[in-house]
Amino acid sequence: MTYQHRGARSTRRNFLGMVGLGAAAIAGGPLLTGCSEKPAGSGSAQNLDAFADLLPTHKELSQSIAPDIIGTRPVPDGYTRYPSSLVDLITEKPGTSGKEISAMTPQWGPAPPGIAQSAYLQAVNAELGTPVNFAVQDGNTYADKLNAMFGGRDVPELLCVPGWEVEKIPRFAQAIDVLFEDLTEHLRGDAANNYPMLATFPTGAWRHAIWNGRLAAVPNPTDGPFPWVMFTRKDLLDARGLAVPTSLDELLAIAKQVTDPAKKVWAFDDVFAMIQMYHKVPGSKGGWRLRSDGTPEFKYETPEFRQALEVMAKIYQDGLVHPDIIASRGADSAQLFAKNGAIVFTRNGTGMWQPAQAEHQKVNPKLNIQPVPIFSATGGNPLVWGDDEPISFTFVKKGVGKERIEELLRVINWCSAPLGSQEAQLRDYGVEGRHHTPGPNGPRKTDLAFKEIANQYFFISGRNPTVGPYPDTPNYVQDLLAYSNEMVKYLEKNPWQGVKLEMPAAYKANQVPTEDKINDVLRGRRPLSDFEAIVQEWKTSGGEEARRLLAESLPKAG
Repeated sequence: MTYQHRGARSTRRNFLGMVGLGAAAIAGGPLLTGCSEKPAGSGSAQNLDAFADLLPTHKELSQSIAPDIIGTRPVPDGYTRYPSSLVDLITEKPGTSGKEISAMTPQWGPAPPGIAQSAYLQAVNAELGTPVNFAVQDGNTYADKLNAMFGGRDVPELLCVPGWEVEKIPRFAQAIDVLFEDLTEHLRGDAANNYPMLATFPTGAWRHAIWNGRLAAVPNPTDGPFPWVMFTRKDLLDARGLAVPTSLDELLAIAKQVTDPAKKVWAFDDVFAMIQMYHKVPGSKGGWRLRSDGTPEFKYETPEFRQALEVMAKIYQDGLVHPDIIASRGADSAQLFAKNGAIVFTRNGTGMWQPAQAEHQKVNPKLNIQPVPIFSATGGNPLVWGDDEPISFTFVKKGVGKERIEELLRVINWCSAPLGSQEAQLRDYGVEGRHHTPGPNGPRKTDLAFKEIANQYFFISGRNPTVGPYPDTPNYVQDLLAYSNEMVKYLEKNPWQGVKLEMPAAYKANQVPTEDKINDVLRGRRPLSDFEAIVQEWKTSGGEEARRLLAESLPKAG
């Protein structure tokens, strides 16, 4: 099974105040906490440095093992060897009530079987002492599910909200107050000692779990800063005598060579995000940067975006995109790419790479998935979108009571055990003999594991970010960290580093409709000449309101 994720941003810069927000803002007053006296839905900005006293006391585990490859932060460290012996970190079952826990998590690809049909869920739940029953939802439409759930005020006890979906949920901070528990007193300072796995998380990840001046969720720290990577089927390129492209011209030339509808092979899925990066379109806070005069500018307003739009429209026009991608927002591009070879280049999260390689190389031993290093289409160094905010956040349903909150946090703590523990091996690999077989360098997944294990417990927990090892793909950690340590040099600078923004409700509500209009332009359903009108509609439907908020919330220089 595969999954996509965006990277995450943790804040390392300290600043004292914010332009135009006054003393209350600097102190974390009403505007900054999201409890503003401004009209509901107008957005808010929160200075994360104002809430240091809410954070758990950071503590490392004494059983930590040394990494084999050091990542350049925010790239995590890597392990190429599986620990020769495992430790039991949690001696008592975290679940004590026996009462089933409801949870919702995303999945990209086929849905795994439910609790009654899953030997994996049954085995982990037996160790937890209290069963977790997952409602696994399509990751491609997860924001739609969240919006409907929030509207109906009907949430499970544990809810995973991916970081990138927060941007699509209007009045998210207000929903938190209504729907979810305040975890501050359970986790702040030394209270986190009750949950030692959670205490190991990077402090920066915890900072981003603050909404409305309180610790509202458990973060899932990122295991890589890059939201998107262009992957290629290097085995298919090698078979054609083609090299991995190093420029846009080379990429487009190869795309035309490999596309062959008669053989059901196309060059691309929806790679517009990558085409934008190649043209240095801004990506911070969803696509914002500062003009030379210091005022905020959104990507739609930039010449770089217009260039990328024209290039991507030509890619569609030339028939280089798989027709299933054009026909459906939820097409399984990872399967088309890794299993069928029907797509030669895919835009995906780093989380797709290793599971897809491990699963599909069993049928196709020549399979070789590799990243395409990001290049500049306009000269100079490339620009790479990236951040180190958490992958996702786990929220606890409001009103469950103190004892249940503590039980749920103990379950999350168990699910957050690190590499080298018995708990982590069961979480990641299931039951020996059923979901994995032992090997000289760690467990190897069986077909049943690929069917049943879909990151369910990963998405209701987190862990101190590391990469690997994976005996099925022994070169993966080296390949990933070589790519990551090179690309991290070109990470885009975020002008709002240190600021948590709740964007205006109108801006959030208009995000997907505007993207749909742009997709119509890209796919030839509307002429390119309509683009300027779409931008004007975006400005009047929340864009200008967002610009004002971003201008007010810029950190002061110096």
